[in-house]
Amino acid sequence: MQTPREICMKLLASTEKNASYSNIALDRLLVKYHDLRDVDRRFITALYYGVIERRLTLDAVIKKYSSRPSNKLSDAVRQILRMGLYQLLYMDSVPDSAAVNESVKLASGNKNPAVPGFVNALLRGFIRDGKVLPKTGDKLTDLSVEYSCPEWIIKMWLEDYGESTALSMLRSSVGRPPVTVRFNLIRHSREDIIHALELDGVSCVISDKIEGCAELFNCGSVENLEAYRLGMIHVQDISCQICAMELGAKPGETVLDMCSAPGGKAFTIAEMMNDCGRVLAYDLHQNRVRLIADGAKRLGLSSVEAGVNNAKQFNEDIPTADRVLCDVPCSGLGVIRRKPEIKYSDRAAIGGLPGVQYDILSMSASYVKDGGTLIYSTCTLNRAENDLIAKRFLEAHPEFEPVKLDNFPDYKVSLIPDDFGGDGFFISKFRRKE
Repeated sequence: MQTPREICMKLLASTEKNASYSNIALDRLLVKYHDLRDVDRRFITALYYGVIERRLTLDAVIKKYSSRPSNKLSDAVRQILRMGLYQLLYMDSVPDSAAVNESVKLASGNKNPAVPGFVNALLRGFIRDGKVLPKTGDKLTDLSVEYSCPEWIIKMWLEDYGESTALSMLRSSVGRPPVTVRFNLIRHSREDIIHALELDGVSCVISDKIEGCAELFNCGSVENLEAYRLGMIHVQDISCQICAMELGAKPGETVLDMCSAPGGKAFTIAEMMNDCGRVLAYDLHQNRVRLIADGAKRLGLSSVEAGVNNAKQFNEDIPTADRVLCDVPCSGLGVIRRKPEIKYSDRAAIGGLPGVQYDILSMSASYVKDGGTLIYSTCTLNRAENDLIAKRFLEAHPEFEPVKLDNFPDYKVSLIPDDFGGDGFFISKFRRKE
């Protein structure tokens, strides 16, 4: 029978080789190994995400202590070393001796008889030196190693947001993110929701910023909770809820959510409208549209209508609306603590996003009624995808004007995790002139 570490090693190798999404790959594995003990599932999850999140840090240590060039190491040996080093550095529950011994056991399955000794020597050498991360004296390089973040992202954040904010963003980019949900208060009372959570051993802290927002503790997979199955909650970060709130939708209005899947913002908007009116939620792919429809059904939201649409092309079947939310595909640099593989994305691919984002925003604007509201938002922290898109839009569309956000001093805001404990997020607000 495979050990949890062996299972994790193979999953890490497969994820890296196939460039898989970490959450999808892990979910599939846990379904496959459905008979795993809960303690083993938690260990695999922590180790798997941790190694992905800290890959640059771990590889810097390997490079320093390896007696052979790191690019000459096999994939299996590299994963074993990363896992061993991660346990030594970040998993206090694992004794150093266990981290080393279990890594050597994994290495014993290698065809090369020298590998176990190599693994043992590298890990013990790191322990002997006090488990200190390599330092070069170069600011960007040392920050990259400390926070396991590519230098180009750090350089961009320093230039765009200043050193204090950039360092705050780096600190929040690693570690366990909060589990935040929205209470479905139009179908259930707060007391009933909290009681249902408590029956599953889950505690929560209610937000004092947004009605119906709560952070969960000791919850495991939210989808397995009775409160979730009963449609009492849906998962949504507080920054997303702030974005929905800033749209300001009122009961009876028509609202468009142009890039909606999996539907979280559409659900929150519908709840804020007391499920009275129309919330037309679109996505490019039918399978993702199905996610929106299923979520709305589970929550009992009859105002949400899910449909297929290409946001870059005009669709005469879509009505003009009082309010339009344009939450575009983006680089996701505000959510790398949830999806750590994002930070290893090809920089060139990210560079092509602003053109797509601008096209979607311009097309979305065509559906806004006179006097209507348009929100442009992303879950990234990159001024080229955020502030510069908003500026370009206003310059090219004189029929729109910037509108001060309800809870912030300007028409646009970049939220960083230190602000509300949520994900990095950008929100900008416009009105079509009457």
